[in-house]
Amino acid sequence: MTISAAEGKKLRAQTGAGMMDCKAALEQASGSFEEATAILRKKGLATAAKRAGRATSEGLIGHWISPDRSSGILVEVDCESDFVARTDDFHRLVDDVLTEIRRAGELASDLWLRDPGGPVQQRVAQAIGKMGENMVVPRFVRYAGHGHVGQYIHMGGKIGVQVEFSGVSEPLSSSAALGAFVKEVAMQIAAASPSYVSRAEIPAEALEKERAIYRAQMEQSGKPAGVIDKIVEGKLGSFYSQVVLPDQPSIRDPKASVADVIASASKALGASIAVTRFARLKVGEGANSL
Repeated sequence: MTISAAEGKKLRAQTGAGMMDCKAALEQASGSFEEATAILRKKGLATAAKRAGRATSEGLIGHWISPDRSSGILVEVDCESDFVARTDDFHRLVDDVLTEIRRAGELASDLWLRDPGGPVQQRVAQAIGKMGENMVVPRFVRYAGHGHVGQYIHMGGKIGVQVEFSGVSEPLSSSAALGAFVKEVAMQIAAASPSYVSRAEIPAEALEKERAIYRAQMEQSGKPAGVIDKIVEGKLGSFYSQVVLPDQPSIRDPKASVADVIASASKALGASIAVTRFARLKVGEGANSL
């Protein structure tokens, strides 16, 4: 029998299962919602809605990188308990989600990720039914075809970093020296959590907000406006060293900046290497922003 979209949506609202699964179950049940719900429950697809909304502060950052380091993926998969996060079933879910992102390629987007009828949400719904906890996949990062990609996974998968570099030739991409440098930069991002790859990336409104704070701090100083402006610009240096990757002090040698580390590595490797973009994912942060 033909099942209407309205009927499929009704069952989906009741069960939390995907639209295609709801339509298939209604067709199999000859339109009976009770029987269709039973079919979905047997498949482990009807429990997702009951679990939705429960806190997901545990989980893993899944990661994949191509053998030639030209592309890489990080994905955050969250659940309720560390016990579940350590199970083989949860690890399989993470691997399956990574596989779906790889298959989708350029079509993988935020809308694609959140589509209730899409492959990722279908896999999540099945995992919820099997493992009995709420689970979410709030975000992923995919880099492909624009540079050399490096990754660093910290705290057993609780934090994941992905960095893309320009200026890396194919012969250089497999060198141990480059690998050590890439790891150092990725570890810097994991530890110091910068927000921007350069000062130029900082939104103008963010800079103005900082300037306004510094000016307010100097209001009662009695100094001339021109002097205050110079002091404010000087204080911005401290702000840059917190949020801009090249301006940060190196975690290995705080006397040197990350820009110094990059320049030194470029000279040693005989290449003009630069960080073009990076991402730092921490378990639970993406779910909290849903």
